[in-house]
Amino acid sequence: MSIEKLKIKRAVIVEGRYDKGKLSSVMDGVIIRTDGFGIFKDNEKKKLIKKYAETAGIIILTDSDSAGRIIRNHIKSFTDGGNIVNLYIPKIKGKEKRKNEASKEGFLGVEGFSASDLRGLLLPFSDLGTGESSGEKITRTLLYDDGFFGTDGSDSKRKALLGRLGLPDNLNVSDIISASGVLFSLEEYENAKSKL
Repeated sequence: MSIEKLKIKRAVIVEGRYDKGKLSSVMDGVIIRTDGFGIFKDNEKKKLIKKYAETAGIIILTDSDSAGRIIRNHIKSFTDGGNIVNLYIPKIKGKEKRKNEASKEGFLGVEGFSASDLRGLLLPFSDLGTGESSGEKITRTLLYDDGFFGTDGSDSKRKALLGRLGLPDNLNVSDIISASGVLFSLEEYENAKSKL
């Protein structure tokens, strides 16, 4: 018997792809990777995280080691005043199964934390059982029909749309669909589209 995934409206910020994979097993929603210290130089990703912090809100879930704290503090510095929740993985000694040895500080990170414990951390921020919806989402078909992918000039048209919506211009179709209903409404999409 599978357990229903939690529906999280806030964007959850994690460090790497294995963290994102683990989190995807327990929740539905937007998960953004910092790619470790890559976040320090990725202005487009910072812009996206800041936008989520100002609207739907973010949950920062980095590892509990010194690198995780540095990344967490950096995110807090550029999202100051945003709607931020800090969740912390307890400091548990051990190593992730895929690694040959433990991390420098010897603690498990997000990927090493059990799925049930991750679920418990996120449960208060879910709408499981409430029937709430984050709003009507746009679809892949709508984006295709409106010429934002799969046609000549769709890349530049999509970048122009993202600019109108105040979003980073490097978002792909899946990112746009994830952001719809959270960062912008169907009405805002239609309004931005009409001004292109």
